[in-house]
Amino acid sequence: MAKYLVIVESPSKIKTIKKFLGAQYEVAASNGHVRDLPKSSLGIDVEHDYEPKYITIRGKGDILASLRREVKKAEKIYLATDPDREGEAISWHLMTALKLENIENKKVYRITFNEITKKAVKDSFKNAREIDMNLVNAQQARRVLDRMVGYRISPLLWQKIKRGLSAGRVQSVALRLICDREDEINAFVPEEYWTLDAILNVKGEKKPVCAKYYGTASEKKPIGNQAQAQEIMDSLKGEEFSVKEVKRGERVKKAPQPFTTSTLQQEASKVLNFSTQKTMRLAQQLYEGVDIKGEGTVALITYLRTDSTRVSEEAAKAAADFIGENYGAEYQMSTANEKKSGQRIQDAHEAIRPTELERIPVSLKDELPRDLFRLYQLIWKRFVASRMSEAKYETTSVKIKAGEHIFTVSASALKFDGFLSVYSSEDDKEEGNTLTGKLSAESVLTFVSFDPKQHFTQPPAHYTEAAMVKELEELGIGRPSTYVATITTILARRYVVKENKNLYVTELGEVVNNMMKEAFPSIVDVNFTANMEALLDGVEEGSVKWKTVVENFYPDLDEAVKMAEQELSHITIADEVSDEVCEVCGRQMVIKYGPHGRFLACPGFPECRNTKPYFEKIGVACPKCGKDIVLKKTKKGRKYYGCIDNPNCDFMVWQKPSGQSCPKCGEPLLIKGSKLVCANGQCGYSCTSELSQKL
Repeated sequence: MAKYLVIVESPSKIKTIKKFLGAQYEVAASNGHVRDLPKSSLGIDVEHDYEPKYITIRGKGDILASLRREVKKAEKIYLATDPDREGEAISWHLMTALKLENIENKKVYRITFNEITKKAVKDSFKNAREIDMNLVNAQQARRVLDRMVGYRISPLLWQKIKRGLSAGRVQSVALRLICDREDEINAFVPEEYWTLDAILNVKGEKKPVCAKYYGTASEKKPIGNQAQAQEIMDSLKGEEFSVKEVKRGERVKKAPQPFTTSTLQQEASKVLNFSTQKTMRLAQQLYEGVDIKGEGTVALITYLRTDSTRVSEEAAKAAADFIGENYGAEYQMSTANEKKSGQRIQDAHEAIRPTELERIPVSLKDELPRDLFRLYQLIWKRFVASRMSEAKYETTSVKIKAGEHIFTVSASALKFDGFLSVYSSEDDKEEGNTLTGKLSAESVLTFVSFDPKQHFTQPPAHYTEAAMVKELEELGIGRPSTYVATITTILARRYVVKENKNLYVTELGEVVNNMMKEAFPSIVDVNFTANMEALLDGVEEGSVKWKTVVENFYPDLDEAVKMAEQELSHITIADEVSDEVCEVCGRQMVIKYGPHGRFLACPGFPECRNTKPYFEKIGVACPKCGKDIVLKKTKKGRKYYGCIDNPNCDFMVWQKPSGQSCPKCGEPLLIKGSKLVCANGQCGYSCTSELSQKL
């Protein structure tokens, strides 16, 4: 019979961990939290030292009963929930729910492991400890503050705007940031500017050189309009172009840091087009373990919630050996490339890395589903690159004189690829060399032509999920474990919609944000929220008492809520009117939001109860029948584009139609990344999106 009981959070970890431990160990799961604040009330006794009132979560009674039976059988109990403050709090709640403090002759320990490997799991038992109440209290403080904001402000939103809305300590700030960016974009006034290139032949070279206008010898001069550009060109008629100065040098590009939670979310969004939610779901699978033929369940990456770039000595040595054997000694990192940061980080965790470097991505390609493989490959490559030497470039900078004016030519050539041999991001892609040969002071230049171009300054970009995560992290708002929930919530509440990766605020989002700014300015103040995060970090470090944070926060919130209840007027948000006519009564149908997303409803409810599915039109006509093409989903949830007149018209494709036809065979051209491709797989025609504008 098992003598020892190990309690983890997720049932999917049981099989992986059990095979590392002997028959004396039983492994069971709590399925996440077992106790929480009640849903039906605030659940915090504001009159008596802000004491939380925890209850057993509905549906967890059977799980706790099963765990109690296992506890009775065991001599020792090991609480092995996740290695973060949330996991620490779950262990603490388990202690209470299972009454482990009062059980005689049984020892209870807290153990943590950063990766689910045999060594890490075995080592965790050697480092068993008591529950860290600083971590628990940090989680309690966050939970209580979030509950106070949500439960005191959300009913006010229901009363003043409409039911089903919510406010949140971090979510409301994220919405504010998106609204502020939208305001910046709307207020932006483009400014004209010009660039002026001189195309020059170099004696002895086959290809001409493109030199960019800089200004005069004494200062850089921007070109504001066509007249200024023309004036420069006129002043240079008949002038000789000669090389004034050539500087050659070397530039290095350091290897990237290994992934933290936020940088993984950002890069997976940019490179793999994954939402933050999808990235975390897949990373959780890689951490908990996947089935590998001949090996069983294997955990492939370390813990996925971390804001540290630290790498253990053991992992660093393994990486150095792997790189030396597979790439050569010159590719090994010469000095530690550790991130220096003024921000507080949970350095108990390592960065996200593969559990075993020898498990190269290509060996798992047939073992993993496509998206799981792609995420693992991204993590593997990033970690290996982070332990490699820097890339080196040979740089050339040339100043060319013509009359009183200066033009410049610059180029860089990769001399040693270093980490780029494994991993490169968009930021690492260098522009092509503008110098194919050598330029020197003796080079003879011949003027060919000018190439003046008009440009306009661009407004700030809309936030994407990746940009939102980056902004929240840089501002010190929220933590790695909260980013996904924050973005998911504002999308689910329809405060924000996502189109082509960009986040756009809705009318509802604007109304909610304006009300929050008016009634609760501190809640949506970026600096206030960041300072609150710093205080909560202080709780985690043991330097701040958690109830002190709460008791300083709640009275001001309570007063603001009471004032808002009296002063704010009721706001009505009109349903968005569609172009669909109700076939029952003839009214113009409106778009409403239900548990499964948008649907069309007759505004004549309850007299007319007609509803039907809502399909998003993409502004492209069906090539078969001329009716609208809409975005649809299969029964399994996969998105596709099809004719709105289905089943009468069977047109459907997986990529978004461009509305253009293939010049080769006449079939529709589909948008695939930066290219347009023919829907006819046999045709093979494709072109860049820029070229498509000329078709």
